[in-house]
Amino acid sequence: MSAELDDEEVADGESVSATEGNAVGFGMNHGVFDVQENLTEGLTEAQTLLADLVSIPSPSGEETAAAERLKAFFEAHDREVWIDDVGNVRAPADDSVLLTSHIDTVPGDVPVKIENGVLWGRGSVDATGPLASMAVAAVETGVSFVGVVGEETSSRGSWHLVEDRDAPEAVINGEPSGWDGITLGYRGFLSGTYVSTSELGHSSRPEDNAIQSAVNWWSSVADFFDEDESDGVFDTVTTKPVRFDGGPTEDGLAVEATVDVQFRVPPKFTIDDIREVAEGELTRGGVHWEKPIPPVMTSPRTEVARAFRVAIRQAGGEPRLLRKTGTSDMNIFAGAWDCPMATYGPGDSDLDHAPNEHLDLAEYDSAIDVLVDVCERLQKQE
Repeated sequence: MSAELDDEEVADGESVSATEGNAVGFGMNHGVFDVQENLTEGLTEAQTLLADLVSIPSPSGEETAAAERLKAFFEAHDREVWIDDVGNVRAPADDSVLLTSHIDTVPGDVPVKIENGVLWGRGSVDATGPLASMAVAAVETGVSFVGVVGEETSSRGSWHLVEDRDAPEAVINGEPSGWDGITLGYRGFLSGTYVSTSELGHSSRPEDNAIQSAVNWWSSVADFFDEDESDGVFDTVTTKPVRFDGGPTEDGLAVEATVDVQFRVPPKFTIDDIREVAEGELTRGGVHWEKPIPPVMTSPRTEVARAFRVAIRQAGGEPRLLRKTGTSDMNIFAGAWDCPMATYGPGDSDLDHAPNEHLDLAEYDSAIDVLVDVCERLQKQE
């Protein structure tokens, strides 16, 4: 989940906490991984894959080493696999299900170690835990898999994927939901830059300059939406200015102002609704809009959601249906592909991007069991 697009669970959920104990750790060398032998001793193959991937720094734009480790895992199991033009790891197979999660993480050096069965390290939750669990489940069940790049920034991997292949029969996107949680909805994301210019004049003049126009415009837009959270954060439009610049131009003849803005868009609105409001408040200047990500809310009655509910109960859990106030690659998939989908993965999303990011290996193992069960159920429906 993007560093700019943090997710927050609306439904109550259980978090996994670490216990204190003696620790052993991974050595890290920024792009080259060096796993201490005594650390991986006793781990299963699935756990070793997770530990290796977490030990490889993979911030957005630097996913190559982690992608190669993931590719090697599929090659070791005689699966067709390659790294595509943008860096995605592609392992096509049975398209009754596509398992996909992101390889990249946000920056941050969280020392990689295992304490009492808990793996600590950057990405262990967001989203290397879901990524590794999906790779293992894809090998075990023979379904399709893609590890995408750039989710924490521009989602370039997922945009490339939807342009480069046909829709599968079902999609399971990987983000932390807890092993017993199923995420069905995300708010959309719209960003843009307001630009205004006015003639440079003496500050005693009564007319608004470009800076005043920018302030007035954003205040009007924010007041219109007025973050009333009585219906819950998920159903609210969140407005955020993220950068404000203004002052005389280099030639000294004008005043220019720019405001970078972001909107989180609930499914009850469209992206066009938000644009219409923002542009309707303009009195001077204009807005350059970036490529939007539409909101998504899927039904709990799809075959994917039903398969998860059954699988989680079979594993001894009580399914939790979640909506997230942020945005994920599932939004992109839902906007491009007409097929059932949900988001799932081990880990407590409250630990996304946190300095104490960690994942219980028992929860990781449970998530693999659930994913395998779900894939097998969906394969039987062909």
